[in-house]
Amino acid sequence: MNVLMIYAHPEPTSFTGALKDAGVATLRQAGHAVVVSDLYAERFDPVAGRHDFNAVADAERFHYQTEQAHAHGTGGFAADLVREQQRLRDADLVVWLYPIWWGGMPAILKGWFDRVLAFGFAYADGRRFDSGFFPDKRGLLCLSTGGTRQRFSAGDAYGDIQTVLWSAQRLMIEYLGMTALEPFVAYAAPRVDAEGREVYLRQWSLRLQKAVEDIAPHAGIAAVTPTETGRP
Repeated sequence: MNVLMIYAHPEPTSFTGALKDAGVATLRQAGHAVVVSDLYAERFDPVAGRHDFNAVADAERFHYQTEQAHAHGTGGFAADLVREQQRLRDADLVVWLYPIWWGGMPAILKGWFDRVLAFGFAYADGRRFDSGFFPDKRGLLCLSTGGTRQRFSAGDAYGDIQTVLWSAQRLMIEYLGMTALEPFVAYAAPRVDAEGREVYLRQWSLRLQKAVEDIAPHAGIAAVTPTETGRP
């Protein structure tokens, strides 16, 4: 199985980084192919503009969606977008790993959605949700939070985590026609001790194993059972 991990954290030794490393180790040990888009390390530019395109549909007025459609039809996307779009095409499972900042994803990751998931390539008129382009793909959010599980519960300070993540689950993953899997959330990651972090990593490894086992029959792929947990 091909898995794409889109990782958005500026510090390699962060707990989000540990989740990424544990996931890569677990999947590769089980025989799956894993590609990591490390957005900070690759210096991914989150800012949309004319630099996204090698050709111009309208030189007088910049309308981003129009330029995206033109680039899709003419092969006119910039090299970094071509790379990321190909990675997405190849993937059976797409995993986004990031910390929740200000109730959402880091700007660099939002920019990935804005620029990579272009009109014509990732969606079009009449090609959204159940009629989207990627019905055979699964999407999985892997998150770390500063707040506790209680804080992200109904009626508490931040609200229920499902409400917090609704836009990403529904208006990003499902919008593309993908099946949105239940998110994995490591609550209060900066506040748990070393043992608690190890528990999170084991749970994440098991969650990924279950995800690929569930996806394999639908993708026509023989499931591979790992012999180890894949802990880093």
